[in-house]
Amino acid sequence: MKAQQTPYQKNIVIFASGEGTNAKNIIQYFSNQNNIKVTHVLSNNIRAKVLKTAHDLKINALHFDRSAFYSTNEVLHVLQDVDPDLIVLAGFLWMMPENIIQEFPDKIINIHPALLPKYGGKGMYGDNVHKAVLENKEDETGISIHYVNEEYDEGKIIKQFPVKLDPADDLTSLKKKIKTLEHKHFPEVIEEILTKKQHG
Repeated sequence: MKAQQTPYQKNIVIFASGEGTNAKNIIQYFSNQNNIKVTHVLSNNIRAKVLKTAHDLKINALHFDRSAFYSTNEVLHVLQDVDPDLIVLAGFLWMMPENIIQEFPDKIINIHPALLPKYGGKGMYGDNVHKAVLENKEDETGISIHYVNEEYDEGKIIKQFPVKLDPADDLTSLKKKIKTLEHKHFPEVIEEILTKKQHG
């Protein structure tokens, strides 16, 4: 009798540089699913809280330095061994090297805390983005989930989710609005991408 076939599992590798609230949210979102799993978290910051979070959640956690990322192929070789179906940048501040982008075409996505192409580019991350949005008295902002290419924040946009700004909004309230959008939509978009790949 033929053994019952298990569904093919899609594997995710997350890159993060800091606290890792998005990474934690994504790991927990997929923790009860059989067909999609976060297998590794990689960070360029040895003191990043995300490494401890991954360890606590029993996810492989690896730190790498600039040389392993840009000068040698160490990180590329790790990724080739893992062979992820999707590489997710969740608060990762370094630009992806060309060799990794070429090895994993249309398999690397990033989240940006503004409605691209507004407030994108080098140096536009975290509080820098939010402060610029507030200074320019924008009526709305939001998040953009996009594919990664060789330029900061210029890859093809997958989805955007806007949020209205109130005149009373400050840095704290704006960050909360953006984080709420990220936690709600980022895992859902990841799931959508991987489900399409499964059936595509």
